[in-house]
Amino acid sequence: MTNGETLLRVEGVTKAYPGVVANSDVSFTIKAGEVHALLGENGAGKSTLVKMIYGLVKPDSGRMTLRGQPYAPTEPRMARASGVAMVFQHFSLFEALNVAENVALGMEHPPKMGALATQIRNVSAAYGLPLDPARMVGDLSAGERQRVEIIRCLLQDPKLLIMDEPTSVLTPQEVEILFRTLRLLKSEGTSILYISHKLEEIRALCDEATILRRGKVVATCTPRDRSAREMAELMVGATLTPPARSGKAKGGVVLEVADLSVASPIPFGTSLKHIGFSVARGEVLGIAGVAGNGQDELLLALSGELTTTRDAVRIDGQGMGDQGPVARRRAGLVAAPEERLGHAAAPDMSLVENALLSGATRKGLVRNGFIDWPAAQSFAAGIVAEFDVRTPGTHVAARALSGGNLQKFVVGRELSQDPTVIVINQPTWGVDAAAAAAIRQAIIDRAAASAAVVVISQDLDELLEVADNFAALNAGRLTSPRPVQGLTIDEIGLMMGGAHGMEGAQHGV
Repeated sequence: MTNGETLLRVEGVTKAYPGVVANSDVSFTIKAGEVHALLGENGAGKSTLVKMIYGLVKPDSGRMTLRGQPYAPTEPRMARASGVAMVFQHFSLFEALNVAENVALGMEHPPKMGALATQIRNVSAAYGLPLDPARMVGDLSAGERQRVEIIRCLLQDPKLLIMDEPTSVLTPQEVEILFRTLRLLKSEGTSILYISHKLEEIRALCDEATILRRGKVVATCTPRDRSAREMAELMVGATLTPPARSGKAKGGVVLEVADLSVASPIPFGTSLKHIGFSVARGEVLGIAGVAGNGQDELLLALSGELTTTRDAVRIDGQGMGDQGPVARRRAGLVAAPEERLGHAAAPDMSLVENALLSGATRKGLVRNGFIDWPAAQSFAAGIVAEFDVRTPGTHVAARALSGGNLQKFVVGRELSQDPTVIVINQPTWGVDAAAAAAIRQAIIDRAAASAAVVVISQDLDELLEVADNFAALNAGRLTSPRPVQGLTIDEIGLMMGGAHGMEGAQHGV
């Protein structure tokens, strides 16, 4: 098949679940050798659509053709056999196995390990994705883990490669490596269906875009001919306003972290080494870093889930390093971890119950040992209303919400507790442009109301938008915070990559 011919045609595809139509009469085409973006806000139907293309979900109606032939995969194995491969946002790798063993697990008929290792080396060299087949996955960076997933797909010689939020865990330098690989695949005739909320990346990489809103195709466009804001407004059907800073003067220091060193409780985790910084009232400190460099551990140490020496963490001058989460919440600190289901929220509990779990202390939802359910219900309903959480009601289980809507609920729950210190890891992870703007504005507003805020994020655009000062985590060490104003993307990338010698980084490496 030559470039420009239709590879995949989706016609009138519809998929409904009880109470919601995920996709309604969706039609679009992908050409051979094309990078095609699939855009839409949370709940727009992107995930359901690609799951139908990959054989994980069966459409209720409509049809698909691949290379002119009827295409209706009932399982991923059939999709792969037809030349369709997918790299998921959350990697499906075993950390205790090496690269070659992980690749073999994703193949129908893997060759012997020696031959497979040779294939991996050849493919990694050909596509600019350096990778050692013998390395343990638990020792790899997030970018290297993504390479394992991509190489596993490339060994299947795919005609269509689906990529879901592929750059969310990469440094700017790793993004460039990935884009070079994708452009090489495109030149060889491979088509790529690319899902991302990072619209500037879409403009740089993609040839065409199909935009979904509430399960329906509302527009198609050529991304390079549109601004990021124009595409975002097509996604949400409304005019977007960028977050506005208050310009209010900063107050006194309220959060102090000094020589924080603690072993990671997470398997293959990263221990923290001599972390030190301070945050004043009204200040937002942005902390960047590629996944797996100590972000989760830092949130645990600040929230009180991981305790350390008393004076390693001080809130309003009071040593809190040896205190747990309840004591720190009483002192005014709230925290929202990256992992939504299982950490930030209990999957099978209702939104009311999840609101109670973290709001009981600061919202007075338990009195004399009894839960004040009407107050908990009111608290949950307020979060849903203020943060536009799309849900049938506060009675539904957390797992029933889309990832983006659950994120809005979790962040809203913490920001609604009148905190003096806010710590959030990945505040807009998997959230669409409109919801991300709303969350970022809420963070800025809480800072303007005299909270000290720590935002840990892999989204550099986000940090540059909300933060006053910037630091980067690498291998459990933190660079010295620097004012955001004047920082370049190259400098930030070097800081994230471990250039601790830059402008007085702490303690060396």
